[in-house]
Amino acid sequence: MLFKSIVARGLAVLALHLGLSLSAQAADIVAPDALIRQVSTDVIDSVKSDKAIQGGDVQKIIALVDAKVMPHINFQRMTATATGRFWRQASPEQQKRLQDEFKTLLVRTYAGALTQVKDQTISLKPLRAGAEDTEVVVRTEVRGKGDPIQLDYRLEKSAGGWKIYDVNVLGIWLADQYKNSFAQEIGANGIDGLIKMLADKNQKAAAPAGK
Repeated sequence: MLFKSIVARGLAVLALHLGLSLSAQAADIVAPDALIRQVSTDVIDSVKSDKAIQGGDVQKIIALVDAKVMPHINFQRMTATATGRFWRQASPEQQKRLQDEFKTLLVRTYAGALTQVKDQTISLKPLRAGAEDTEVVVRTEVRGKGDPIQLDYRLEKSAGGWKIYDVNVLGIWLADQYKNSFAQEIGANGIDGLIKMLADKNQKAAAPAGK
């Protein structure tokens, strides 16, 4: 499907961008656009210098993504946004399971996308935000072979620094897109049905090829 293709390309460059593990103190003093620029350079260098990652070592790729990408994402807010009004209807246990399965799904998606990292470059557009703003949108354009890819980020300022809670790939916000499919699954099979669907996808993705 077109959207699936767009998301795959977008996640590839998203994985490009998010790599630097910063301390909470350092993150507090780094502007959101500077953070995006800084982490992009770090993760690209990490991928290019690691032959195992370039060769498709899935476990090593997942470890890289989990260590360097995930700390910069507010998964609770992203999951709540994707789940929509049903998030408030879920029990604390269901919320935790949804967040865990959604995180696993995205980690594996990012890990697969990292194998597509080649010679892309990143152009940041001017940040339109005031010093007092606690939520901003950082707009970027990824350039490589083929047409440029629009990739924007919604970030919020927290005690631990700036955190990403949504990503826009070619005009489509990721959490909003998941909201539609999540709502359909919950409508048909309830919140537990959505949890099972995500868990099944993750289990299938983790299974050795050919099984």
